[in-house]
Amino acid sequence: MRIEELQDAVTRLIEPVIQDLGIELVDIALKKMGGKALLRVYIDSETGVTIDDCEQVSREVETILDVEDLIPCSYVLEVSSPGLDRPLKKPEDFVRFKGHMIRVVTREPIGKQTFFIGSLAEATDSNIVLHLPKDREVNITYDIISSARLEVEV
Repeated sequence: MRIEELQDAVTRLIEPVIQDLGIELVDIALKKMGGKALLRVYIDSETGVTIDDCEQVSREVETILDVEDLIPCSYVLEVSSPGLDRPLKKPEDFVRFKGHMIRVVTREPIGKQTFFIGSLAEATDSNIVLHLPKDREVNITYDIISSARLEVEV
């Protein structure tokens, strides 16, 4: 099984368990390191993430992964908050962070540009609208977003 397929299978397995705890699975990263693997699980909630949340998710995820035996080698599990520059993956993420500054990289250029930083003005099921400097606005469909994350405001 390819690493991407394994990552998708792990996500499908652990997401309902994490949601049952009232916590959101933001992302996972699975990397091979020699004969071992590193599984990073990023979680969040409306009220933020505590060390207790990370410990609880770690116990639950470890239990289900041990029972299902999806990862074919020994692995190290890390559970943490996504940080201040949290990635935005799903339309619900964009809706939740409407009004925040975000950074978006697109697969295809929009007006000769593939990198945008702006205030998230609108988020629908199919696209986002960013307010850019100099009163410009850009409409970006989800299918061309390569990556998006919150922009840390200082």
